[in-house]
Amino acid sequence: MQLAGSLLLAGCAAVQAGDWPHFRGPFCNGISDEAGLPSVLDANKELAWKSELPGRGLSSPIVVGDRVFVTCSSGLKQQRLHVICFRTTDGSKLWERQFWATGRTMCQPKTCVAAPTPASDGKNIVAIFSSNDAVCLDLDGNLVWFRGLGRDYPNASNSVGMSSSLVVVNGVVVAQVESESEGFTAGLDAQSGLNRWKLERPRKANWTSPVLMKSGNQQLVLLASSSGVAAIEPATGKNVWNYSEGGPSIPSLATSDGVVIVPFHGLTALEPGLSGEKPK
Repeated sequence: MQLAGSLLLAGCAAVQAGDWPHFRGPFCNGISDEAGLPSVLDANKELAWKSELPGRGLSSPIVVGDRVFVTCSSGLKQQRLHVICFRTTDGSKLWERQFWATGRTMCQPKTCVAAPTPASDGKNIVAIFSSNDAVCLDLDGNLVWFRGLGRDYPNASNSVGMSSSLVVVNGVVVAQVESESEGFTAGLDAQSGLNRWKLERPRKANWTSPVLMKSGNQQLVLLASSSGVAAIEPATGKNVWNYSEGGPSIPSLATSDGVVIVPFHGLTALEPGLSGEKPK
C-alpha cells in the first residue's frame, strides 16, 4: 500500500515572504528578516491551499520566487523518488520529476526516504534522499545532474534512515553523510555534481545537517556530530576551527550574531573569533 502525504501552505503573508532556500531558511537557523509575518497561524482561517503528494515526505519545503519545491518517496520500498514544484500563490503543480533510488532505502517506520530537505542557489535546486541519491534540477525541472552517492560510497548508510539536509554556498553543494560504517562530508560542484573536496568524518551515527555562518567577510559551513563541531571553508573543505568537547547527533546547530548554539549538555554557546581561533 502506498502512503500519501500532503503539502499545506497557510497565511497570505507567508506566500509573499522572501526566498527560503534551505532547511530552516537562508542561514539554516529558522530566522527570517521579512517584516509583518504572522506570529500565529490558524489552519481553519488561513489555509491558502492544500495539495496531495504521491508519497511520503518529511522534508521541509523550500521557496524560490513564486515557486515552492518539495520531495517525497513512493513505492513498497520507497524506491521511487519525487521532486515536485508548486506555485506559491495557488498551489498549482508546475512540474514533477521522478527517479529510481540507486542506494539503500531501508528506513525506520517513523521516518522515510524523503527526510532530508532540498536546497537552492536561486538558479537550481538540489535534493538528496536517505538513499544518498542527489539530484540537481533547474527551476523548470530540467535535469542538471544526478549523483548516486550510495553507489560511490555504499558503506555510508544505516538501517533507520539518513536525514541530513543540504546547503549550497558559492557554487558548492555540501552533503554531510555520516554513519557508523563510513562518514564523510563532500563538497559537490553545483554545476556538475562532482567532488570538489571530500572530508573523512567520524564513523558514528549522525543525523544533523550542515549550517551556514558568517565569519567576517566569508561564510563558513558548520558540521556537528557527537565528536564536536567543525567549521570549514565551503570552497575548499579547509578546516578553520574545531570544538572537540562534544556535540549533537540528531538536532542541528543554530547561529545568531556570530554565536553558535550547540544543543549539547543543555545548550552550549560558542563564540568563535574572526581569526579562526578555537571558539570560547
